Amino acid sequence: MAESVIVAIILGALQGLFEWLPISSEGNITVILAALGRKPGDAVTLALFLHLGTAVSATAYYRTTIYELIDAGITQLRGGKSDAPLIFYLVATGVSGVVGIGSYAILQEIVSALTGGAVVIAIGALLIIMGGFQRVSAGGEVIASPDPSIIDAILVGAAQGIAILPGITRSGMTTGTLLLRGYDGSDAFRLSFVLSIPAAIGGGVLAAVDSGLQGLTPTAAIAAFITAAIVGYLSIDVLLRIVERVEFWAVCIGLGTAAIVGGVLVI
Repeated sequence: MAESVIVAIILGALQGLFEWLPISSEGNITVILAALGRKPGDAVTLALFLHLGTAVSATAYYRTTIYELIDAGITQLRGGKSDAPLIFYLVATGVSGVVGIGSYAILQEIVSALTGGAVVIAIGALLIIMGGFQRVSAGGEVIASPDPSIIDAILVGAAQGIAILPGITRSGMTTGTLLLRGYDGSDAFRLSFVLSIPAAIGGGVLAAVDSGLQGLTPTAAIAAFITAAIVGYLSIDVLLRIVERVEFWAVCIGLGTAAIVGGVLVI
């Protein structure tokens, strides 16, 4: 049990760091778990479960924003304003849930039919695609302070739902979509990470209920959750500053290439 807890703590710490970087925390942790001998299906569900910890981190970090959003949203809705930011989050979360559940079902079918090496290759390919998407989205034209619209909510919600696939970075997909819609970097990141909270909770709970976290003891699961929450909260500010300065599209392509090479060697 001690070894399992130590591994869980390490994975929780990695989740707390990876979540804020547009490099697919789920994809990279799945690759690590596969290298440790986990079955592809178990690796994916454990990687999803770890998002519960960083959902707590994001809630604590953005607590003032969340409170102001709910308070202002209720006031605006009472006044009959249908384009309130709260509506954006509610619609985006609903779309994300529908697309995410469908993507999860497809994901389980795929990983059950592939070997560990093939799953790693697939994750590498998706990381390379994500690198290309981030490169293109970085060149989007910025519109001065656009108001979040229903169309924006549907698009970013669908982007987040697809990101349940390991190798597709959630922050990269959502911020990239918002950048292409004319948002500046700071607004895109803020909207993206507040929107991530219900999605991360939903994905983590879905993984835990669907699989029972096979191979992970209750003690190890709690250790991973707490570690991810603490490390995530302590690192979020620093890592978000790094994201603004580093070309992570190139990092994704590099990680994806390494994963493909590693997967080929395993097969």
